[in-house]
Amino acid sequence: MIRKFLIASASAVVLTGSAVAADLPTRAPPPVYVPPVPIFTWTGIYVGGQIGYAWGNQNSVVFLPNGQALSGYTSNDGVIGGAHIGYNYQVNQFVVGLEGSVDGSSLSRSVSGSTPSYGLTSYTIGGNAGVQGSVRGRVGYAFDRVLIYATGGVAFAGVNGYVSTPFSYDSTSSTRVGWTVGGGLEYAVTNNWSVRAEYRYSSFGSSYGYLPGLSSASPLLASGVNISRKTNENQVQVGFSYKFDAFAPAGPVVAKY
Repeated sequence: MIRKFLIASASAVVLTGSAVAADLPTRAPPPVYVPPVPIFTWTGIYVGGQIGYAWGNQNSVVFLPNGQALSGYTSNDGVIGGAHIGYNYQVNQFVVGLEGSVDGSSLSRSVSGSTPSYGLTSYTIGGNAGVQGSVRGRVGYAFDRVLIYATGGVAFAGVNGYVSTPFSYDSTSSTRVGWTVGGGLEYAVTNNWSVRAEYRYSSFGSSYGYLPGLSSASPLLASGVNISRKTNENQVQVGFSYKFDAFAPAGPVVAKY
């Protein structure tokens, strides 16, 4: 009897211990931390470069002493390229920003002709715009990594022009201040690198000069004339930009285990 009682007691203790052990909490290994994919934003400071093709015209008007005006027209084209720096700020899908750019160009052209009726046997009109820049605002709408934008602002250009005849030569070299407007499409290849295509039209205003004497054979032109020049330009460029993460907004807070 005593033997049966001891065996039953031992069995009860073993079963009770197993049940208690089964009820104890177990510590599972921590989950593997996977960093979140960075949220893309257009907000930030960026720098980049651009290159393309530009074409334009320079209209020259010679004002004669008798009130008449002679017009000369030159068209030019060439390669244009440079660098830019800017800042974007994104709110929902809207992006606003400010950008400055500097370009060098090979735009240069001259034309020749004559006005025998005024005693001018030949003349040459030419001009070029070697260095130019702009400070522009940008307003765009983002489809995630695709940004469609409009841009416009102040334009600057170092414009040179000249008129040459057998009797006189006049040239001007000045920095013109005008305006520029256009638009483009930009695509973010990564969170930092983006590529773009852009078109802009620029008007650099008018400049004025004086020619002391175009032709000694004509009393009308021998006393000197005034000249006005107006320069306009179109440009199509492609470019790239690098956006700095240090100036972008902080990403979401993620708990680590």
